[in-house]
Amino acid sequence: MVETHSEATTRGIKVSVKASYSPDHSDPDRPLWFFLYTITIENQGAEKVQLLNRHWEITDANGSVEHVRGPGVVGKQPTLQPGESFEYTSGCPLPTVFGFMEGEFDMVFSESDERFEAHVAGFPLRKTAESLN
Repeated sequence: MVETHSEATTRGIKVSVKASYSPDHSDPDRPLWFFLYTITIENQGAEKVQLLNRHWEITDANGSVEHVRGPGVVGKQPTLQPGESFEYTSGCPLPTVFGFMEGEFDMVFSESDERFEAHVAGFPLRKTAESLN
């Protein structure tokens, strides 16, 4: 199984991603390829933060782009003290065997009420290494 990784840190918020193909949720005859991704959000800063919203930009192998926006992640808007982390797993269906995701989390510093976007570095969604060719 091919697993891809990405990592970015914005204003003390480190976002790490691990993504992999899920054959159990895929049906190439439809065509549907399903990918799982696990996100770890770590507060490496000195102030408590809360995740408010998410925005994903998902591009399939045909170049079609979908924007997904919404409150929180997996139904939660976690608050992280300095040194704390939050991890969740979600999925992304694609009509192609390869795609790409990137995005940001809308965050707020609890003490100052200052909002900012924590970048999620782009990561490929792919079934196998050969699908890149």
